[in-house]
Amino acid sequence: MNSNYYSAKDLKKKFKAIGKNVLISKKITILGTKNISIGNNVRIDDFCILLAKIGYLNIGSNVHIGSFSYLNASGGVNIENFCNLSQGTKIYSKSDNYDGSTITNPTFSEKFTKPIYGKVVLKKHCLLGSGTIILPNVTLNEGVVVGALSLVKNNLKKWSIYAGVPARYIKKRKRISRLTEKRSLSEV
Repeated sequence: MNSNYYSAKDLKKKFKAIGKNVLISKKITILGTKNISIGNNVRIDDFCILLAKIGYLNIGSNVHIGSFSYLNASGGVNIENFCNLSQGTKIYSKSDNYDGSTITNPTFSEKFTKPIYGKVVLKKHCLLGSGTIILPNVTLNEGVVVGALSLVKNNLKKWSIYAGVPARYIKKRKRISRLTEKRSLSEV
């Protein structure tokens, strides 16, 4: 076992649920492990931050979270199977309220900041390019690809490619068959 990753024994003590063949770097920050469930064959790279002191973070199987990613799961985050979050991805299920009706920043009580909470869902086979930002109340349907440095603030249609600030539809994506899924899983 590579000493840069937590051992299976250490992981079982930490999380709400943990699958098999999970590699989590020892160089990440995790808050709220009791609210985090992780499936099988998951890898979380160096310098990630997972925040789930409130809310929940559910990570499916065969998921990769690249280094320097930030997941704020205060409003709830579901990442389904076969997803890949490239380096520096940011998912916010909680955000400050910027409409001018409240004060902002974490030095004040939420009574005064009135943050926005909203579940974020990544359905199966989603791929997020480096530096992608996802805001609260967003669902990326099955097979969505988001190009690097994009900002996602709305739900995205299945098996489609998006990019930009804000993310805009580019074109359809070829569907990954269930047979391909089964074949790839037999190799794991």
